[in-house]
Amino acid sequence: MSENQNLLAEQRRALILDEVRRRGGVRVNELTRKLGVSDMTVRRDLDALARQGVLEKVHGGAVPVVEASTHEPGFEAKSGLELTAKEDIARAAARLVKPGTAIALSGGTTTYALAQHLLEVPDLTVVTNSVRVADVFHAAQRTSGQRQGAATVVLTGGVRTPSDSLVGPVADQAIAALHFDLLFLGVHGISAEAGLSTPNLAEAETNRRLVQSARRVVVVADHTKWGTVGLSSFAALEQVDTLVTDAGLPAQARAEISEHLRRLLVAGETDDEDDV
Repeated sequence: MSENQNLLAEQRRALILDEVRRRGGVRVNELTRKLGVSDMTVRRDLDALARQGVLEKVHGGAVPVVEASTHEPGFEAKSGLELTAKEDIARAAARLVKPGTAIALSGGTTTYALAQHLLEVPDLTVVTNSVRVADVFHAAQRTSGQRQGAATVVLTGGVRTPSDSLVGPVADQAIAALHFDLLFLGVHGISAEAGLSTPNLAEAETNRRLVQSARRVVVVADHTKWGTVGLSSFAALEQVDTLVTDAGLPAQARAEISEHLRRLLVAGETDDEDDV
Protein backbone atom coordinates (compact mmCIF):
# COMPACT_ATOMS: atom_id res chain seq x y z
CA MET A 1 0.00 0.00 0.00
CA SER A 2 1.35 3.46 -0.85
CA GLU A 3 0.84 6.56 1.30
CA ASN A 4 -2.15 8.64 0.26
CA GLN A 5 -3.88 11.13 2.53
CA ASN A 6 -6.69 11.73 0.06
CA LEU A 7 -8.07 8.21 -0.19
CA LEU A 8 -11.81 7.95 0.22
CA ALA A 9 -12.93 6.02 3.27
CA GLU A 10 -14.24 3.08 1.20
CA GLN A 11 -11.00 2.85 -0.78
CA ARG A 12 -8.90 3.09 2.36
CA ARG A 13 -10.89 0.35 4.07
CA ALA A 14 -10.61 -1.87 1.00
CA LEU A 15 -6.82 -1.48 1.13
CA ILE A 16 -6.81 -2.29 4.84
CA LEU A 17 -8.91 -5.40 4.31
CA ASP A 18 -6.70 -6.54 1.44
CA GLU A 19 -3.61 -6.12 3.64
CA VAL A 20 -5.20 -8.04 6.52
CA ARG A 21 -6.23 -10.92 4.27
CA ARG A 22 -2.90 -11.02 2.41
CA ARG A 23 -0.70 -10.94 5.50
CA GLY A 24 -3.00 -12.68 7.96
CA GLY A 25 -3.03 -9.67 10.27
CA VAL A 26 -1.77 -6.10 10.57
CA ARG A 27 -0.94 -3.59 13.30
CA VAL A 28 -2.44 -0.11 13.65
CA ASN A 29 0.95 1.64 13.59
CA GLU A 30 1.84 -0.12 10.31
CA LEU A 31 -1.39 1.09 8.72
CA THR A 32 -0.90 4.68 9.85
CA ARG A 33 2.54 4.76 8.18
CA LYS A 34 1.45 3.08 4.97
CA LEU A 35 -1.77 5.05 4.54
CA GLY A 36 -0.44 8.36 5.81
CA VAL A 37 -3.40 8.91 8.13
CA SER A 38 -3.88 9.28 11.85
CA ASP A 39 -4.10 6.52 14.42
CA MET A 40 -7.71 7.58 15.12
CA THR A 41 -8.66 7.29 11.43
CA VAL A 42 -7.24 3.78 11.21
CA ARG A 43 -9.09 2.71 14.36
CA ARG A 44 -12.36 4.10 12.97
CA ASP A 45 -11.76 2.15 9.76
CA LEU A 46 -11.10 -1.04 11.73
CA ASP A 47 -14.27 -0.47 13.75
CA ALA A 48 -16.30 -0.09 10.55
CA LEU A 49 -14.80 -3.23 8.99
CA ALA A 50 -15.36 -5.19 12.20
CA ARG A 51 -19.04 -4.16 12.19
CA GLN A 52 -19.31 -5.53 8.65
CA GLY A 53 -17.92 -8.81 9.94
CA VAL A 54 -15.00 -8.95 7.51
CA LEU A 55 -12.20 -8.71 10.08
CA GLU A 56 -11.70 -9.06 13.84
CA LYS A 57 -10.08 -6.37 15.96
CA VAL A 58 -7.35 -7.53 18.30
CA HIS A 59 -5.08 -5.60 20.66
CA GLY A 60 -3.04 -3.21 18.50
CA GLY A 61 -4.43 -4.31 15.15
CA ALA A 62 -6.71 -6.68 13.28
CA VAL A 63 -6.84 -10.23 11.88
CA PRO A 64 -9.08 -11.85 9.26
CA VAL A 65 -12.40 -13.43 10.15
CA VAL A 66 -12.27 -17.09 9.25
CA GLU A 67 -15.80 -18.04 8.20
CA ALA A 68 -16.88 -21.60 7.66
CA SER A 69 -17.03 -22.31 3.94
CA THR A 70 -20.60 -23.52 4.44
CA HIS A 71 -21.84 -20.34 6.15
CA GLU A 72 -24.57 -18.69 4.09
CA PRO A 73 -25.86 -15.31 5.34
CA GLY A 74 -29.52 -14.52 4.75
CA PHE A 75 -30.73 -11.86 2.32
CA GLU A 76 -31.49 -9.32 5.04
CA ALA A 77 -28.05 -9.75 6.61
CA LYS A 78 -26.34 -9.04 3.28
CA SER A 79 -28.65 -6.28 2.07
CA GLY A 80 -27.20 -3.65 4.42
CA LEU A 81 -23.57 -4.20 3.37
CA GLU A 82 -21.69 -2.11 0.76
CA LEU A 83 -24.82 -0.22 -0.30
CA THR A 84 -22.96 2.47 -2.24
CA ALA A 85 -20.85 -0.09 -4.09
CA LYS A 86 -23.86 -2.22 -5.01
CA GLU A 87 -25.74 0.80 -6.32
CA ASP A 88 -22.77 1.87 -8.45
CA ILE A 89 -22.38 -1.67 -9.80
CA ALA A 90 -26.10 -1.97 -10.55
CA ARG A 91 -26.15 1.32 -12.45
CA ALA A 92 -23.13 0.33 -14.55
CA ALA A 93 -24.43 -3.17 -15.25
CA ALA A 94 -27.85 -1.88 -16.33
CA ARG A 95 -26.20 0.06 -19.16
CA LEU A 96 -25.12 -3.25 -20.67
CA VAL A 97 -28.72 -4.34 -21.30
CA LYS A 98 -30.37 -3.64 -24.65
CA PRO A 99 -34.15 -3.44 -25.13
CA GLY A 100 -35.80 -6.61 -26.35
CA THR A 101 -33.21 -9.06 -25.07
CA ALA A 102 -33.57 -12.17 -22.93
CA ILE A 103 -31.57 -11.88 -19.72
CA ALA A 104 -31.18 -13.93 -16.55
CA LEU A 105 -30.58 -12.64 -13.05
CA SER A 106 -29.38 -14.96 -10.30
CA GLY A 107 -30.16 -14.48 -6.64
CA GLY A 108 -28.33 -11.93 -4.53
CA THR A 109 -28.50 -8.41 -3.17
CA THR A 110 -26.52 -6.90 -6.06
CA THR A 111 -28.75 -8.47 -8.71
CA TYR A 112 -31.71 -7.22 -6.65
CA ALA A 113 -30.31 -3.68 -6.95
CA LEU A 114 -29.75 -4.24 -10.67
CA ALA A 115 -33.37 -5.33 -11.19
CA GLN A 116 -34.57 -1.93 -9.99
CA HIS A 117 -32.46 -0.23 -12.68
CA LEU A 118 -33.93 -2.44 -15.41
CA LEU A 119 -37.56 -1.49 -14.91
CA GLU A 120 -37.45 1.16 -17.63
CA VAL A 121 -35.68 -1.02 -20.22
CA PRO A 122 -38.46 -2.03 -22.64
CA ASP A 123 -39.43 -5.49 -23.86
CA LEU A 124 -37.12 -7.56 -21.71
CA THR A 125 -37.61 -11.23 -20.98
CA VAL A 126 -36.22 -11.82 -17.50
CA VAL A 127 -35.43 -15.32 -16.25
CA THR A 128 -34.62 -15.47 -12.55
CA ASN A 129 -34.34 -17.93 -9.70
CA SER A 130 -34.61 -15.07 -7.18
CA VAL A 131 -37.90 -14.43 -5.42
CA ARG A 132 -36.69 -10.93 -4.54
CA VAL A 133 -35.77 -10.06 -8.14
CA ALA A 134 -39.12 -11.31 -9.45
CA ASP A 135 -40.90 -9.22 -6.81
CA VAL A 136 -39.20 -6.04 -8.10
CA PHE A 137 -40.79 -6.47 -11.53
CA HIS A 138 -44.13 -7.72 -10.22
CA ALA A 139 -44.41 -4.81 -7.75
CA ALA A 140 -43.74 -2.32 -10.54
CA GLN A 141 -46.50 -3.87 -12.64
CA ARG A 142 -48.96 -3.77 -9.74
CA THR A 143 -48.19 -0.09 -9.17
CA SER A 144 -48.25 1.15 -12.76
CA GLY A 145 -50.40 -1.51 -14.42
CA GLN A 146 -49.46 -3.66 -17.40
CA ARG A 147 -47.73 -0.91 -19.37
CA GLN A 148 -46.49 -1.42 -22.90
CA GLY A 149 -42.93 -2.77 -22.97
CA ALA A 150 -43.05 -4.15 -19.43
CA ALA A 151 -40.75 -7.09 -18.80
CA THR A 152 -41.92 -10.67 -19.10
CA VAL A 153 -40.67 -12.44 -15.98
CA VAL A 154 -40.00 -16.18 -15.75
CA LEU A 155 -39.49 -17.44 -12.17
CA THR A 156 -37.88 -20.86 -12.21
CA GLY A 157 -39.40 -22.47 -9.14
CA GLY A 158 -37.40 -24.65 -6.78
CA VAL A 159 -36.40 -24.85 -3.12
CA ARG A 160 -35.77 -21.55 -1.35
CA THR A 161 -32.33 -20.81 0.16
CA PRO A 162 -31.51 -18.39 3.04
CA SER A 163 -30.66 -15.77 0.37
CA ASP A 164 -34.12 -16.20 -1.24
CA SER A 165 -32.84 -17.99 -4.33
CA LEU A 166 -34.72 -20.96 -5.79
CA VAL A 167 -32.48 -23.97 -6.38
CA GLY A 168 -32.60 -27.73 -6.84
CA PRO A 169 -33.86 -30.11 -9.57
CA VAL A 170 -36.97 -28.08 -10.45
CA ALA A 171 -34.94 -24.91 -10.99
CA ASP A 172 -32.18 -26.79 -12.82
CA GLN A 173 -34.59 -28.42 -15.25
CA ALA A 174 -36.34 -25.14 -16.03
CA ILE A 175 -33.07 -23.31 -16.67
CA ALA A 176 -31.61 -26.10 -18.81
CA ALA A 177 -34.51 -25.73 -21.29
CA LEU A 178 -33.91 -21.99 -21.75
CA HIS A 179 -31.38 -19.84 -23.57
CA PHE A 180 -30.67 -16.21 -22.76
CA ASP A 181 -28.46 -13.52 -24.22
CA LEU A 182 -26.96 -12.27 -20.99
CA LEU A 183 -26.63 -13.64 -17.46
CA PHE A 184 -26.05 -11.33 -14.50
CA LEU A 185 -24.63 -13.43 -11.73
CA GLY A 186 -24.23 -12.50 -8.09
CA VAL A 187 -21.63 -14.49 -6.16
CA HIS A 188 -20.73 -15.32 -2.57
CA GLY A 189 -17.02 -15.42 -3.36
CA ILE A 190 -14.57 -14.97 -6.22
CA SER A 191 -10.88 -15.85 -6.42
CA ALA A 192 -8.30 -16.80 -9.02
CA GLU A 193 -7.90 -20.30 -7.59
CA ALA A 194 -11.51 -21.23 -6.77
CA GLY A 195 -13.26 -19.11 -9.38
CA LEU A 196 -16.88 -18.38 -8.46
CA SER A 197 -18.13 -20.15 -5.35
CA THR A 198 -21.06 -20.46 -2.95
CA PRO A 199 -21.62 -22.14 0.45
CA ASN A 200 -24.74 -23.90 -0.88
CA LEU A 201 -24.21 -27.09 -2.91
CA ALA A 202 -27.63 -26.98 -4.54
CA GLU A 203 -27.18 -23.33 -5.47
CA ALA A 204 -23.82 -24.17 -7.03
CA GLU A 205 -25.49 -26.65 -9.39
CA THR A 206 -28.24 -24.18 -10.31
CA ASN A 207 -25.62 -21.52 -11.01
CA ARG A 208 -23.77 -23.95 -13.27
CA ARG A 209 -26.97 -24.39 -15.29
CA LEU A 210 -27.38 -20.62 -15.53
CA VAL A 211 -23.83 -20.25 -16.86
CA GLN A 212 -24.35 -23.05 -19.38
CA SER A 213 -27.56 -21.49 -20.71
CA ALA A 214 -26.11 -17.99 -21.24
CA ARG A 215 -24.42 -16.62 -24.33
CA ARG A 216 -22.51 -14.17 -22.14
CA VAL A 217 -21.86 -14.11 -18.40
CA VAL A 218 -21.56 -10.90 -16.38
CA VAL A 219 -20.62 -11.21 -12.70
CA VAL A 220 -21.76 -8.35 -10.46
CA ALA A 221 -19.71 -8.37 -7.25
CA ASP A 222 -18.42 -5.70 -4.90
CA HIS A 223 -14.78 -5.65 -3.84
CA THR A 224 -15.38 -7.54 -0.57
CA LYS A 225 -16.21 -10.71 -2.54
CA TRP A 226 -12.64 -10.97 -3.85
CA GLY A 227 -10.66 -13.57 -1.91
CA THR A 228 -13.75 -15.19 -0.38
CA VAL A 229 -14.16 -18.92 -1.09
CA GLY A 230 -17.37 -20.88 -0.45
CA LEU A 231 -17.77 -24.62 -0.15
CA SER A 232 -18.51 -25.30 -3.81
CA SER A 233 -17.02 -23.77 -6.96
CA PHE A 234 -19.37 -23.58 -9.94
CA ALA A 235 -17.43 -21.66 -12.62
CA ALA A 236 -13.87 -20.67 -13.46
CA LEU A 237 -12.97 -17.03 -14.04
CA GLU A 238 -12.32 -17.90 -17.68
CA GLN A 239 -16.04 -18.62 -18.11
CA VAL A 240 -16.87 -15.02 -17.18
CA ASP A 241 -17.05 -12.43 -19.96
CA THR A 242 -17.26 -9.34 -17.73
CA LEU A 243 -16.84 -8.59 -14.04
CA VAL A 244 -18.60 -5.42 -12.87
CA THR A 245 -17.20 -4.28 -9.54
CA ASP A 246 -16.58 -1.07 -7.59
CA ALA A 247 -13.66 1.26 -7.04
CA GLY A 248 -12.76 -0.38 -3.74
CA LEU A 249 -11.07 -3.30 -5.52
CA PRO A 250 -7.29 -3.01 -4.94
CA ALA A 251 -4.88 -2.68 -7.87
CA GLN A 252 -3.27 -6.05 -7.20
CA ALA A 253 -6.64 -7.80 -7.40
CA ARG A 254 -7.52 -5.94 -10.60
CA ALA A 255 -4.33 -7.08 -12.25
CA GLU A 256 -4.90 -10.69 -11.21
CA ILE A 257 -8.52 -10.69 -12.38
CA SER A 258 -7.61 -9.16 -15.74
CA GLU A 259 -5.36 -12.12 -16.49
CA HIS A 260 -8.34 -14.48 -16.42
CA LEU A 261 -11.30 -12.74 -18.05
CA ARG A 262 -11.94 -10.56 -21.06
CA ARG A 263 -13.23 -7.43 -19.37
CA LEU A 264 -13.06 -5.83 -15.94
CA LEU A 265 -15.52 -2.95 -15.57
CA VAL A 266 -15.00 -0.76 -12.50
CA ALA A 267 -18.13 1.29 -11.89
CA GLY A 268 -17.41 5.00 -12.05
CA GLU A 269 -13.89 4.58 -13.42
CA THR A 270 -14.36 3.10 -16.89
CA ASP A 271 -16.63 3.67 -19.88
CA ASP A 272 -19.49 1.51 -18.70
CA GLU A 273 -21.75 2.35 -21.63
CA ASP A 274 -19.94 0.09 -24.08
CA ASP A 275 -21.55 -3.17 -25.13
CA VAL A 276 -20.54 -6.30 -23.29
